[in-house]
Amino acid sequence: MTEPSTNTTTLRMGLIRKKPDWTDEAFRTHWRDKHGPLVAQLPALRAYRQNLVVDRLQRGIDFARGPWDFDGFSQLRFDEAERANEAFMHGDLASAIRADERHFLGGLHIVTVAQTEVIALPPKPEGLLKRISLLRRPAAQSEEDFRREWRVHADHVRRMPGVSGYRQNVVTAREFVKGTPCGYPELPIDGIVELWFENTDTLNAAFASPQGQVTMAHALTFLAEITAFVVEEHRVV
Repeated sequence: MTEPSTNTTTLRMGLIRKKPDWTDEAFRTHWRDKHGPLVAQLPALRAYRQNLVVDRLQRGIDFARGPWDFDGFSQLRFDEAERANEAFMHGDLASAIRADERHFLGGLHIVTVAQTEVIALPPKPEGLLKRISLLRRPAAQSEEDFRREWRVHADHVRRMPGVSGYRQNVVTAREFVKGTPCGYPELPIDGIVELWFENTDTLNAAFASPQGQVTMAHALTFLAEITAFVVEEHRVV
């Protein structure tokens, strides 16, 4: 498997809930066909992915599920974090984006993450199963200890069979309400995992393998919650 990159990428991620009276299909269509092209016009935007939640099962892991229930995750990369904040807060386009968010979203939290690619995806990842998981550390554990143990955890995941891709996203800033920074107690998410497998059978086999059991035993030493979602990724930019 590919060795982990020493470089990190800064992303803004949106943790998204649709309005309760919107159907899944209406939400999916509006997010992809209306909101996506609107956001794609933001200056200095270099990448934009929409991840639609299609499955909320904990597949392969024996962990307490957190309180989070999202319908999608957005991932946006800008030239600079400062330019991202400016793009979302000022100008006619920013106003139009906020108005559209009020139209179809029932909830939106924002986290800034430092992303490290541990296992590189194959050149053509289309068709792979993608899982996004939210992590929370135990209350008694420090942020520094969590980040150190998560780096160690990467070595365990790298040895698991059947993992097609793996990224760690360390949360570095939080906005419970978009545009307003908040503290950890308001949005207690420490990290966001991206994992790719060939299919659900490969996922289950990976975690059931001897190395998968070792990996999850280590997870118990530094995680209190894992909240997993299978998603369909759509590339906008």
